[in-house]
Amino acid sequence: ATDFVSGKADKSAFRVHVPETVDVKAIRKALTLTQNEFALRFGFTLGAVRDWEQGRRQPEASARVLLKVIEKRPDIVTEILGDAA
Repeated sequence: ATDFVSGKADKSAFRVHVPETVDVKAIRKALTLTQNEFALRFGFTLGAVRDWEQGRRQPEASARVLLKVIEKRPDIVTEILGDAA
């Protein structure tokens, strides 16, 4: 990590870690949003949020990445998505 930050690491070898699972319900509850509010705020369908939380489906890799960003920095995602509207 130190080599990467200092510019000594081979940046072409860097790979993003995409988690196998994401606890959508915990992320949503930490933001104190209903399923509908969470879906609307972050561009998911209500059905997808329900399916993820009830274990009927797992988010695709790209959704898992977005969900992890939402978990850590929901303000940034809201700002970016708000600007896109």
